[in-house]
Amino acid sequence: MSGPASRPVDRRPPRPGALAEILFILWKDLLIEWRGKARVVALATYALTWMLLFAFAIGPDNAALQDHAAAYLWLTALSASTLLLAQSFQVEVESGALEGLLLVPLRPMAIFYGKAVSNTLMLVGIEIIGLFVGVVIFDMHLSQPGPLLAVLALGGAGIAAPGTVYAALTARLSAQHVVLPVLLFPLVVPTTLAAVKATSLLLHGDPMGDLSSWLQLLVLVDVELSSTTRWMILALNQAFPTFMVWLVLKRIRSRRKKGR
Repeated sequence: MSGPASRPVDRRPPRPGALAEILFILWKDLLIEWRGKARVVALATYALTWMLLFAFAIGPDNAALQDHAAAYLWLTALSASTLLLAQSFQVEVESGALEGLLLVPLRPMAIFYGKAVSNTLMLVGIEIIGLFVGVVIFDMHLSQPGPLLAVLALGGAGIAAPGTVYAALTARLSAQHVVLPVLLFPLVVPTTLAAVKATSLLLHGDPMGDLSSWLQLLVLVDVELSSTTRWMILALNQAFPTFMVWLVLKRIRSRRKKGR
């Protein structure tokens, strides 16, 4: 008697985990930034210009500069974030690889988190540059660098997470630089306010012990924004097949028109 039929062996390589996919997208974006340093230099120059403009607007009043240094720092970061986020999908759009990125067998959440972490790291870098400029111009005192770096990271993540989603939604719009701030700024007002207050308390002292409350608020806002963006991505992922069918039909029609 012949033995039972053996099942076919699945020789496909195992699918990488979600963390490996996130690291792959993160490595890709950071490698692109490293190879083309023009955008990094432009963003750093932009942040430096904003900090200098605030210094010239206030004048030689050192007390006023120190009192409002945290607000100037986060206004600079918020303004630079629009340029950073608008360009986060620029390489894919210019090379026509945006649809290819979506068709890669990666989890949609992995693409989002990889892009969001990359944008957060870039934004924290801009904030650190602004911080050092503030030390020189505003005479800021960095007595607690560790907690200050944590606030910069939390605030940057709170801006970059929803900003990455909106940057993807507006990637193909000709007026992206106008639409993106209109969508993003109202959503990140709580994050910006909490980050400004926490940064100010770290720079000037916390005699009333309010720092922990503002840090808790910053963490809660980040968690809420992360949950909201996750829900948006899942909803978009459900509509993705319909979008791809529409895109294929649109390309077929455009090719037929060119053939005529």
